[in-house]
Amino acid sequence: MANLITVGRLLLLFIVVGMIYRNPDGLALLSIVLIGVVFAGDGLDGYVARRRGSTSPFGAVFDIAGDRIVETVLWIIFADLDLIPIWVPLLVVTRGSIVDALRSLSYAEGMTAFGEKNMMRSALNRWLTAGRFMRGLYGYAKAVGFVFLTGLAGYEADRAAVSWLTSLYSQEWFRALGWVSVWGSVALTIIRGVPVIIDALPYLARPVPPRPAETPVAPPARPVSSRNAGRRG
Repeated sequence: MANLITVGRLLLLFIVVGMIYRNPDGLALLSIVLIGVVFAGDGLDGYVARRRGSTSPFGAVFDIAGDRIVETVLWIIFADLDLIPIWVPLLVVTRGSIVDALRSLSYAEGMTAFGEKNMMRSALNRWLTAGRFMRGLYGYAKAVGFVFLTGLAGYEADRAAVSWLTSLYSQEWFRALGWVSVWGSVALTIIRGVPVIIDALPYLARPVPPRPAETPVAPPARPVSSRNAGRRG
């Protein structure tokens, strides 16, 4: 069930992307609501897995992969619409690739990205990357930031139209709040990625264990026919 929720989030994401490109102002309200559902599902899949006792290493990795896809796609879309600089998705993709590659080193030892058995070695790094407060702050910052950018896409598409988008996005305080969420989520992306790199260094320094020597296997003995056995006797 939890994995199905992750799949549903991805399908819904692609629907919203199509809506943003096809009719950003006319479908702005529906797009905003659906983006909110996509990010609400980020916590729902983990909750369902814990309640049903169906947590698994695959589910944990699949959940992170789903989050990466959602973030990457949205950053690229809003950069393509000239709402944010192109270096933002490049930075986010690079950070996510490095962090996920380093985390994979600890998965072989039974570690997880979050939870009690994570790879973080210090209390500060554990709080920054796996603590509930920082994970929640990061999640809410991303959700608010992407909702703001979704509405901004509709507002920028037709500024001359008199609508709720015009009245809302013309307010300086609202735009300031939205940009704080956007740039705050970018900053948290970097801040929460650095500790993973630091705590993964011991894994990189470990020597590669030698492969066990292969014991040569003697070829099977050829059966001796009764005819040859008689001659030998």
